[in-house]
Amino acid sequence: MPIVRFSAGDVLVLKKKHPCSSDEFTVMRAGSDVRIVCRGCGRDMTLPRETLEKSIKRVIGASDT
Repeated sequence: MPIVRFSAGDVLVLKKKHPCSSDEFTVMRAGSDVRIVCRGCGRDMTLPRETLEKSIKRVIGASDT
């Protein structure tokens, strides 16, 4: 499985929606654990990078938004 490249400030579109019905998350910190914030409700989550990479549909760069 290829490594998905993203960094702090990028927006991730995930396969599954958050309970608030948003599927876009902003990356706050990237590393072995990734901190993301829901763009719909502002919920903050820290996930293992392996788990997060499997659920990414698309990466929108910070300059694209």
